[in-house]
Amino acid sequence: MKKKDIKILLVDDEQDILEIVSYNLSQEGYQIVTATNGREAISKAKKELPHLIILDVMMPEMDGIEACENIRRIPELESTIITFLTARSEDYSQVAGFDAGADDYIAKPIKPKVLVSKVKALLRRLKDEDDSKDVLKVGDIEINREEYKIVRNNEEIVLPRKEFELFYLLATKPGKVFTREEILDKVWGNEVVVGGRTIDVHIRKLREKIGDDFFKTIKGVGYKIEF
Repeated sequence: MKKKDIKILLVDDEQDILEIVSYNLSQEGYQIVTATNGREAISKAKKELPHLIILDVMMPEMDGIEACENIRRIPELESTIITFLTARSEDYSQVAGFDAGADDYIAKPIKPKVLVSKVKALLRRLKDEDDSKDVLKVGDIEINREEYKIVRNNEEIVLPRKEFELFYLLATKPGKVFTREEILDKVWGNEVVVGGRTIDVHIRKLREKIGDDFFKTIKGVGYKIEF
């Protein structure tokens, strides 16, 4: 999906933030729609069907938490990415935001470069969803993403969730080298990864269960899979 086709709804009651964020994201080529409170956000979201909503928490009339809950009830917006704008001290808001259905949060005060980088990372999920298939066939292996099931020669291979997600990621593009940073971002996301060798351990387990020949280590870069 091209940037010019991506629509972002920005919601904040502070005009200076609307202007700064709108300017920086418009410079990147995105379509920007704005709202100044939760009720207006819901109305604009229904009308515009944005791909991403950046939603402030503390707003008049209806706060961001309630607005998010309402937006998540709209069928057409189930797959819309929602990220909150929260002050660093608002730990409660971050937790409440995730409970309301948010995908992520961006901390205030906003640094334009960090904001743009964060938005790009969030929007990569759109590509992942567009490219994903429920059932992926590679070589003699069938990967059912919906059921978290792998079948090879009519025999099911049982994998823990993270091993499955890592294997699925590599299998989506055989021959492509996925950097360690890409793998951490796509498989672990915002989760805290304990130990720098987490990926290596998961690859070792996959080699044991699926076959050592499939997985290739690119020293100092990452991993790829070949069938």
